[in-house]
Amino acid sequence: MDVSALLEAARRASTRAYAPYSKLRVGCVIESADGELFAGCNVENASYGLTICAERAAICAAVAAGARSFRRIGLYSSAKRLITPCGACRQVLAELAPKAQIWMTCANGEKRRRSVSQLLPDQFSKDGWK
Repeated sequence: MDVSALLEAARRASTRAYAPYSKLRVGCVIESADGELFAGCNVENASYGLTICAERAAICAAVAAGARSFRRIGLYSSAKRLITPCGACRQVLAELAPKAQIWMTCANGEKRRRSVSQLLPDQFSKDGWK
């Protein structure tokens, strides 16, 4: 699957977002090492701290299906400018998908690629600080 298809899958996932508060729809697709795709979208809650981000929704779906190794992540937001994963998502990705490349895009078509370690260079791990 090429990057454009990965990001299109993330855009489709964003259409299923539950975002009545922010109106920001985010979709994420995580590609496992064997090429299987797992999608997630943001699910907001009136108690904002209980909101689930698209990235964590996708990685949880992947882990629940038995995937443990990931190569790429596609992230789409309906925003007019590029957004990156929040701190909580960065930490979860650092533990569960440390070698994955993250491709991000938004409504204006801008694209950016980053590694998990670029987004969170001093991540905490089960082995302590890296």
